[in-house]
Amino acid sequence: MQSRPQSVGDELEAWLGGDSDKTLGSLVEVFGERGFAILFVLLLGVPALPLPTGGATHVFEIIAVLLALELIAGRREIWLPARWCRLELAGSKQQRFIAALMRMIRRLERVSRPRLRFLFGHRLSNVVFGLLVVGGALGAFFAPPFTGLDTLPSLGVVLLSLGVLLTDFAVVVVALLIGAAGVALEVVLGSAAIHGISKLL
Repeated sequence: MQSRPQSVGDELEAWLGGDSDKTLGSLVEVFGERGFAILFVLLLGVPALPLPTGGATHVFEIIAVLLALELIAGRREIWLPARWCRLELAGSKQQRFIAALMRMIRRLERVSRPRLRFLFGHRLSNVVFGLLVVGGALGAFFAPPFTGLDTLPSLGVVLLSLGVLLTDFAVVVVALLIGAAGVALEVVLGSAAIHGISKLL
């Protein structure tokens, strides 16, 4: 009887409960090429929370763009500065965030199944994935501070990355709709604000 393949949640849970160092570098080693998607989830997960960040997460969005450019350039392995690889993910705040991430993954895994799996894991699909991450991360980056408008573009990237990890095109479609809605909302509200200011002047 063929054993059930390990799910993303199983792999992440095994890493959390294992003896290896709980660093960013060890997480990337566990997931290999899929480490890009895991890092996008971690980096954009904070601005995806429905809380105004005041631009404090801009550094995460910049790192996400740099990693997406690696993916677009065709790198199959993530390159990170040694200092970043040693970043500990075992602190109380990080553990709470990863626990919340685990809950999201488990919920998605209950309703998700591989859909159009053949579209994933190719050179072209990786380029498209990278470009979409760049678009979502920049949408979050350019959101006005303290407005919470970075939430939807960031959530779009998080769900897109989870859709790639789960090889579920339905999740990818939902992610694209959420991300596009977030960017459109920024444009509409930004245009309205500029128009209002111009009237005052």
